Amino acid sequence: MKKNLLLSFAACTMLAATVFTSNAQQLKVPAPSPQQTVKQAFALSEITIEYSRPSVKNRVIFGDLVPFGKTWRTGANQATKITFGEDVKIEGKPVTAGTYALYTIPNKDSWEVMLYKDLTLGGDVAEYKMENEVVRVKVPATTSPVKVETFTIGVNDITSKTAKIEFAWDMTRVAVNVAADIDVKIMKNIETSLANDSRPYYQAANYYYENDKDMNQALQWVNKAAEANAKAYWIMHLKAKIHMKMNDKPGAIAAAEKSLALATEDKNDDFVKLNEKLIAEAKKK
Repeated sequence: MKKNLLLSFAACTMLAATVFTSNAQQLKVPAPSPQQTVKQAFALSEITIEYSRPSVKNRVIFGDLVPFGKTWRTGANQATKITFGEDVKIEGKPVTAGTYALYTIPNKDSWEVMLYKDLTLGGDVAEYKMENEVVRVKVPATTSPVKVETFTIGVNDITSKTAKIEFAWDMTRVAVNVAADIDVKIMKNIETSLANDSRPYYQAANYYYENDKDMNQALQWVNKAAEANAKAYWIMHLKAKIHMKMNDKPGAIAAAEKSLALATEDKNDDFVKLNEKLIAEAKKK
């Protein structure tokens, strides 16, 4: 009987331990440095950034928690990773499409920003090897009056060919220029598409307009786009903008007035305002 009681007690103890362990494994609490993935469409592909975000928490950050002159994983936990979907230039230096670890060396007035091809290094910066470094650039560090509590990396100031990767934490801001040479690809795509009779006249005209190419060619294409879709006020508005860039103000006003009438009929207030503004600008002496 005593033996049975001991066995029962042992079984209950094991069961309790199992339940406790199971419950402990299921316990979820907020991460002190939560992960974030940034995906930004850029040029003809994407820039993706994966990093962990520590917070200030009343600490002195740069020069203390993150020492000046020392290689930093650029975040918390594992090293930050950045993926370029196509070949780019970082501060004018070529970088092949792919995924890299992103390390930095913060200093008071400037940062060194490095891309590293060995993704297994992680946060162990003591094992950083120069032979695995793909590119290194030096960029200014500025002080902002606005404090950022949680470390933030973003892709900002985006154009069709350029962008800035920006780092912000505490009172420090750093920006790295990124550029993609996509003009040759797009020009070839336009040529191929038009030759295959898919007729992307509006897109081709808009690209020529946005990138200051041959406005006469842009005007020909936008006219063909308008012929195919007579009620497309966005096409007629592009036509007005092309006329403005060609300094043909009467042509710009005529096209904008047509676009305005179509946008008003469709109750699109945004294009109504855009056309009213363009007409006002064209009427200025």
